[in-house]
Order: sequence, then C-alpha cells, then structure tokens
Amino acid sequence: MKVIIPKHREFLIKFADDYPLQKEAWDELNKIVEEYSVDGKSVRTPTFIEDNEDKVKALQEKYEFTYEIIEKK
Repeated sequence: MKVIIPKHREFLIKFADDYPLQKEAWDELNKIVEEYSVDGKSVRTPTFIEDNEDKVKALQEKYEFTYEIIEKK
C-alpha cells in the first residue's frame, strides 16, 4: 500500500528574550487561530498560512517578533 502524507507548513514565531509584551502578543496570535476555527478550519488547513499571514504581519509590526514559515513532514 502507498500512502501520501501531505507536507504541513507552520509559522515559527520568536520573541526577544524577556520581551515585556510577549503574553499579550500570544493572546492576539491565538485569537487568529480561534477566529479561523469558527468556520471549521484549523491550523492544519492547507491554506492556513495564506489566509492568515497578513494578520500575523500586522501583529509583527505591533509586537516586534520575527517569524518564518517552516515545512513539517
């Protein structure tokens, strides 16, 4: 039997050590996921990155974190 398992992409978000607004930033990032899941979607939805990257970029400007998109197998 042959099974094809699709690759999965994720945001890898990093904050500077001791960043004072980190909890607030994570709360807002988690809201993106919560709002996205209202329509029955999840972080495993193939278009999650495309659907939410603009929102993450807006929070990046506000909270000064870095992020990259990594591929998981």
